Amino acid sequence: MTRVLVTGGSGFIGQHLVSALAERGRTVRVLDLKPPARALPEVQYVGGSVLDKDVVDAALDGVDQVYHLAGLPGMWLPRKNDFHAVNYGGTEVVIAAARKRGVARFLHCSTESILFRRWPSENAAAENFLPPAEDMPGPYTRSKMLADQLAMRAAESGFPVVIGCPTMPIGPDDHNLTPPAAMLRHFLDSRLQLYLDFIVNLVDVRDAATGLVLAMERGKVGHRYILGGECISLKQVLRLMAVMSGRLSPLVPVPGRLAEITAALLEFIADHITRRPPSGTAEGVRIALRARVLSIEKAQRELGYAPRPVEPALRETIAYLLGAAGQNYELRAGTTPVY
Repeated sequence: MTRVLVTGGSGFIGQHLVSALAERGRTVRVLDLKPPARALPEVQYVGGSVLDKDVVDAALDGVDQVYHLAGLPGMWLPRKNDFHAVNYGGTEVVIAAARKRGVARFLHCSTESILFRRWPSENAAAENFLPPAEDMPGPYTRSKMLADQLAMRAAESGFPVVIGCPTMPIGPDDHNLTPPAAMLRHFLDSRLQLYLDFIVNLVDVRDAATGLVLAMERGKVGHRYILGGECISLKQVLRLMAVMSGRLSPLVPVPGRLAEITAALLEFIADHITRRPPSGTAEGVRIALRARVLSIEKAQRELGYAPRPVEPALRETIAYLLGAAGQNYELRAGTTPVY
């Protein structure tokens, strides 16, 4: 029986990954700072940080495979260095300990945010040619890029590492409001929807979790797989949300430069005055301005990855967000807006 460690297994993708692994008969252990919202009786949960070498080493005892998901996913922190400390430093600790333990297979969970180039090339596949770390739009993406490069170097040196890149996961039970859910919640609560239109790749979180399992089982060592769903514009997403929720708010597009300046101001206030997360960050806007269509063809061809249509997951996400806020709602079924 395969014994698996999932770091960050209490997170949004992590909890669905753990469920998928348990359903497949794996013996699962989770390492996370926080306990899950709903613990599975057959899963062992270990409280601790990926920065604690002793805790990580103990959690790896008897493990055959590692899914490394632990990290800081947001775009803002009071201390920007924490992104590097956790996202890069944590990856360094887990890979080193897994190599020492002789783990048979290692899955590093990356992010779509590092795949967007400032000057995209039509001939370059996003999963094969990445921009340098210094070209990243901010501290979060820089830390994730460095962690990705670290995982790739480990694969090149002979350690069996595969990299999975989920896009923007949505679905129910996002208890901590990951960036995609926080964005959707913001627009649900807004009477006047000021938005920067850009390409978003939404994926059902359960499909992203299944994709990680497929990458572990079938992926080629040293290869990167984009685990996405449908690429649509944010304007289309907002129109879908309006029809589903019945909340018809005026849509007002905002130019990219204005959005970046406004987000930088909000971030400055958060950094120096409120010390609370702002509603937008300059890094988030820069990522949006670089966003483009990402192909999942490689994952489909090599892994058998087959994500479902994203509209049902969007409907579930809206229902969850409104229900979590204690609001009365009745989602409209069977209606599709005209784009």
